[in-house]
Amino acid sequence: MSHSITQNVILVTGGAKGIGKGICQYLSNKNNIVIAIDIDIDAGHQLVADNPKIRFWPADVTNKNDLTTIINEITLQFGQLNGLVNNAAIANPYNTPLDLLPIDEWQRIIDVNLTAPLMVTQQCLSLLKASHGSVVNIASTRALQSEANTEAYSATKGGIVSLTHALAVSLGPEIKVNCVSPGWINATNDILSQSDHQQHISGRVGNTDDIAEVIELLICTQSGFITGQNFVIDGGMTKKMIYTE
Repeated sequence: MSHSITQNVILVTGGAKGIGKGICQYLSNKNNIVIAIDIDIDAGHQLVADNPKIRFWPADVTNKNDLTTIINEITLQFGQLNGLVNNAAIANPYNTPLDLLPIDEWQRIIDVNLTAPLMVTQQCLSLLKASHGSVVNIASTRALQSEANTEAYSATKGGIVSLTHALAVSLGPEIKVNCVSPGWINATNDILSQSDHQQHISGRVGNTDDIAEVIELLICTQSGFITGQNFVIDGGMTKKMIYTE
């Protein structure tokens, strides 16, 4: 089957809610073909209702058969893939207190947050090599700093940063691989206090466009010299020394 698509085709995992939804909306509004996959079917249908330009396909990123089906469908419909955003994750940073943390809870977070991005990237390799495309992994500032009882989440996000530069070395020069580490991003448009905003060096809490703009740079521009990097997008908070007064 021949294809004559001139737009970028971008796959976003965990694209139905939160930061993933904001990424999908932003990239779609920039005239890209955006495919969101998510395990939450209701949220996926709402995503498309809010923005009919976005494609939504239900999938579990830990299920290899689901992933194979998605990649086969992308190949059939579009014949190309220019960008992959590995965003899907168990987003709550707090695990069961360490002395009670069950190993199956730890393992589930590892499976979704760290193993799945590797699996999805593996499935996309042939399409991304053909397009000289880009992978952007979503890490977190939790890779750099922690609170109590965040062992599982923090370990996966630190792993994502390391996985990113390992993949960049393995897949270059055909495929660029970078990651973005968001700080506090108000993905649900909550009402925040002035102190919430003012504690940031930037003077405000982040929004999903702050993350999506960097992803657009890495996927949709000719930024061929940028690979293996971790972009911390946190309003400067990881550079601010904070002591209890």
